Amino acid sequence: MNILSVFINNIHKLPPESYQKFLALTELKKFSNKDILTKTGDIPAYLYILKRGIVRSYYEDEKGKEYIRSLFVPYCSTGSFGALVSNKSSLLTYQCLTDCELYSINYKKLKKLASADIDIAVMYANALESVFLLFEKKIYNLSVLDATERYKAVKKEIPNIENIIPQYHIASYLNISAVQLSRIRKKLNSK
Repeated sequence: MNILSVFINNIHKLPPESYQKFLALTELKKFSNKDILTKTGDIPAYLYILKRGIVRSYYEDEKGKEYIRSLFVPYCSTGSFGALVSNKSSLLTYQCLTDCELYSINYKKLKKLASADIDIAVMYANALESVFLLFEKKIYNLSVLDATERYKAVKKEIPNIENIIPQYHIASYLNISAVQLSRIRKKLNSK
């Protein structure tokens, strides 16, 4: 069973004919490090399922400073969901931080298929619930956990993150400075 099938069946077990209809909407694409999936201001057409690599979503302030909102790792969905659902411009940029392989899915075609196939509709609803829970967890972590606890949580999710993406990206994701992250890492490594 391939990764896409496992991912979809973890959301909702699709009957073979529904899975084939869904599969017809997907295309495996390769992206290079720093490639942009969706740019701030774009009206996106696709959502993605990450097979390999790391993708970030971020926004940029008027001075050009970037703030990472999310890091996406294999086997999760990514894309500007708010912009897709509302058919408006994306507030964030989605960028590959490594070479990536992603399943690309045309959102409008997926919605049309969901209105015609109850199993696809249930899968779609379950996927939205999962996204909601992930964002709720992110808000909780930023609100309740201190910087060291947030760093430990990201290390649990992505154990070798320091070997994959630059420290300043990790710090931005944790909503701390690179200097603060360096101090946290030094303190934890000395224990």
